[in-house]
Amino acid sequence: MRYFLELAYNGTDFGGWQKQDEVVSIQAVLESKLSLILRQPAEVYGCGRTDTGVHATYFTAHFDTDAEVPANLVYRLNGMLPKTISVFQCRQVTDELHARFSAIARTYRYYITHARNPFTHQTSFYSPFKPNIELMNKAAEMLLSHTEYRCFCKGKAPGGSYKCVVSEAEWCETEDGLVFKVTANRFLRSMVRSMVGTMLKLGLGKMTLDQFCELLQSGNRNMAGKSAPPQGLYLVDVVYPNFEKATSLIQPPVA
Repeated sequence: MRYFLELAYNGTDFGGWQKQDEVVSIQAVLESKLSLILRQPAEVYGCGRTDTGVHATYFTAHFDTDAEVPANLVYRLNGMLPKTISVFQCRQVTDELHARFSAIARTYRYYITHARNPFTHQTSFYSPFKPNIELMNKAAEMLLSHTEYRCFCKGKAPGGSYKCVVSEAEWCETEDGLVFKVTANRFLRSMVRSMVGTMLKLGLGKMTLDQFCELLQSGNRNMAGKSAPPQGLYLVDVVYPNFEKATSLIQPPVA
């Protein structure tokens, strides 16, 4: 039987989602607790691989098991998991539904605050400088008609393809800063943080719009800006065909 988990996590204390040696990851912690409940090894597959320090207010994962899954699995999992991980739904699905490969869209948000706040330094990026949001939105609009994102990818892309379809990209002002929202069918490694860092460079007058356009056409990562810090980035949505999300979704701690 295949089961889908819907969860959220604060990534501050983790080395990202993916299991790796000598680093505590969300995947490893989740598998460990789930295995104890099922009384057999459990392998959990996530919808993506968030980096060290990156958060998720909505993340999906699946596991296969022939063990009896208790009705109170969510309650028991949350009682064993650290407070920085919260599972809010588990349901049985068909074997064809895969947490990663069945997803048709993902949405990220990146939060920037202009107010120095000791309570949000791990959940948003503090920058005292106020960039030109109008110019940054002109760059964001360019992303909607572009398809090849080698210039924003860290390392080599899985399968060698750098093509992504970006359906939404917009900067908005908040009470104390900015938020960038972007939706695409897939994302490359560090793609969103690289986008944010490059558009901030543009908004602060260290790059022109023509240079940004040239960057997109070049595919040269060295021409892009420095990647924005991980603590401001959140995975906020994952979309599947004919899949109804849980109703009790987690909201990010920044507005």
